[in-house]
Amino acid sequence: MSDLNTPSLVLEIKELIIDALGLEDISAQDIGNEQTLFGEGLGLDSVDALELGLAIQKKYGIKIDADAKDTRNHFSNVASLAAFVTAKQAA
Repeated sequence: MSDLNTPSLVLEIKELIIDALGLEDISAQDIGNEQTLFGEGLGLDSVDALELGLAIQKKYGIKIDADAKDTRNHFSNVASLAAFVTAKQAA
C-alpha cells in the first residue's frame, strides 16, 4: 500500500486531471497539492467533476458514490483525492 501522500500518486492524479480534462496549457507542477480544484482554484466545474470521477474510477478500479456527502470533500484538492484513492484501494 502506498503512503497517504506519496509524491508518485499525487503526480499521477495531477496528470490524470490534465489528461482527462484536456488541460494542455498547464503542467502537473502548476497544480498545487492543496489548491482548490473547483471555483476560485483551478476553475473546474461540475462537468469536469463528473469526467474526473469517471477517469479515477477507471484508472484505480474504485467506486465513487457521487451522492455521498463526503465525495465533494474528497474532490476538493489533489492531496484529498490522493488520500481518498489510497483509502479506497486499501478497503
